[in-house]
Amino acid sequence: MDADELSVVLQALRAPARLQRKIQRQSSWSAARRLLSDQPMVRPADLERSHNWLHQPHHHLIDWFSPDYPAPLREIPQPPLALFVHGDPELLNRPQLGIVGSRKASPVGLHSASHFATGLARAGIIVSSGLALGIDSAAHRAALSESTTLAVLATGPDIYYPPRNRQLQQQIAQGGLLVSEFPPGMTARRDHFPRRNRILSGLSQGILVIEAQRQSGSLITARLAAEHNRTVFALPGSVWDPAMAGCHQLIREGATLVTAVTEILEELNFAPSPIHTSDGTENKCSGSLANLKLLANVGNETTSVDTIIARSGLPVAIVTEQLVLLELEGHIVSVAGGYIKMGRR
Repeated sequence: MDADELSVVLQALRAPARLQRKIQRQSSWSAARRLLSDQPMVRPADLERSHNWLHQPHHHLIDWFSPDYPAPLREIPQPPLALFVHGDPELLNRPQLGIVGSRKASPVGLHSASHFATGLARAGIIVSSGLALGIDSAAHRAALSESTTLAVLATGPDIYYPPRNRQLQQQIAQGGLLVSEFPPGMTARRDHFPRRNRILSGLSQGILVIEAQRQSGSLITARLAAEHNRTVFALPGSVWDPAMAGCHQLIREGATLVTAVTEILEELNFAPSPIHTSDGTENKCSGSLANLKLLANVGNETTSVDTIIARSGLPVAIVTEQLVLLELEGHIVSVAGGYIKMGRR
């Protein structure tokens, strides 16, 4: 894309939504140019910044008139005019499942995000999220450790936000894909987050909500997904935990309750694609329900994780994963120093 056409794209990105919809009904940027005659011109510094960014390796601009524009995004209301992407753009064409949730996630929530992201990644699904702290970050890290991940940004592609996720953002750029509708140099604004969320929903075949209070922004993403005819999944939890109130509300409103990765794969007709570990053995997705045999190793008084591991003889990773699921299903509860078995009626 030459500087002249890039200038038109940047000008269009700053245009009102009504005008952007008119542009999307045109056949090319040349045809769209006349609609922008009354719009403010792009500042030379902004044009230079975007031009320089685009000429770096693995930086791409995929606009509305490009054959590479993701087909699922064309289906949603007010699709973005263009996407600035950093990384492997082929990931846009692969099946995706978005994972969202609390920025101030509990240890159980973080474990749950890692568990589901790992299982989905092992099944060949692209895990996408919004690069926020908490659930988003846990999902990105787990997916990236297995294969790859996609992050939708609320800033320009060259801005690190939140600053604490700078290293994670760099890792995703190297091993996954960063996606933004905002041009280089654009910092985060409050209205950017709902716009980011609609792209996350639009690119995904479903959204999984893990830990969300009633007023959580994750519920906005879930409702956008429902409007986009995407499947909304929600993880259940304790009825006494305010951090789960949003998930329970979504379930009451018709979201699909899930406790295992396999339930998501079945609901969306995803065919699992096992990957191979470094030693050449097949690593299958572990999406089964919690191992109730492990429950026998948890006492009615506080039992430490080390004790549970020693009693069960299972690897640490499996015990940790199963303890999270056992707690989600109400069999045990985490307390200071370990877990306690819950009484069953």
